[in-house]
Amino acid sequence: MSDKKLRIGLPKGSLEEATVELFRRAGYVISRSSRGYRPYIDHPGMEVRLVRPQELARYVSQGFLDCGITGMDWILENEASVQLVCELPYNRSTRLPVRWVLAVHESSPIRNVKDLEGKRIATEAVRLVSHYLERHGVKAEVEFSWGATEVKVPELVDAIVDITETGSSLQANNLRVIDTVLQSYPQFLCSHSVWADAERRKQIESLALLLLAALRAEEKVGLKMNVAKDRIEPVLKVLPALRRPTVSPLADGEWLAVETILDESQVRDLIPRLKELGAEGIIEYPLNKVIY
Repeated sequence: MSDKKLRIGLPKGSLEEATVELFRRAGYVISRSSRGYRPYIDHPGMEVRLVRPQELARYVSQGFLDCGITGMDWILENEASVQLVCELPYNRSTRLPVRWVLAVHESSPIRNVKDLEGKRIATEAVRLVSHYLERHGVKAEVEFSWGATEVKVPELVDAIVDITETGSSLQANNLRVIDTVLQSYPQFLCSHSVWADAERRKQIESLALLLLAALRAEEKVGLKMNVAKDRIEPVLKVLPALRRPTVSPLADGEWLAVETILDESQVRDLIPRLKELGAEGIIEYPLNKVIY
């Protein structure tokens, strides 16, 4: 095994807490100080750097980091040449992708992208927006915004392209969305040189396996119950499973133990139905990882 540590870049800022928690559920404890950018990770073969997601893909492509997590939006914005390992469908507060949306003040006469011809747009993702306008054959002035983009319309600019997860900030600032420029999930990425190294690629793939397993487990639960033999068929008919439920005989010979994995969203409606069908001793339990 190589003595060289795997240098991992994690997003500093709004996605930081969710990412550290994802690593914890994958089996890696990351300890941070309030101002530190070099947190400790409890794995001797890894070291972590907290990096602004806007810059992370560029540092990976240039070889300063071996791998990392950042949004597809920032990979495209930086035009970074990197290896995409896997998509990680999580976010700061939901499992929804973030959206880059084109928005105007609710009083604006602008109704679609074509109405932006000759107008002024503020955004943090200048390349993304420029390419978007090119695709629609629209010429407009696109200026970089250092932040608080949503307060700039209509006094300073005609429209903005800003990032949103739930849309609440846009609504609070009386903005109307007229189009979605891009939807983006976090991506686990690495440099091409690391991917070409068989040993380090194996490290990357093992980490990706555990991160994805932790994400899958977040939406699933395990369910155990006891069912009399003469009632097993109707129970199995209503019971979903990743493959098929596990059924084992109990000591008295008249009862069976049934165990399955299912989406947590199904449980609230399923448990009362199972009880009606004769299941007893029903136990729901959380999962740490689910690997297909």
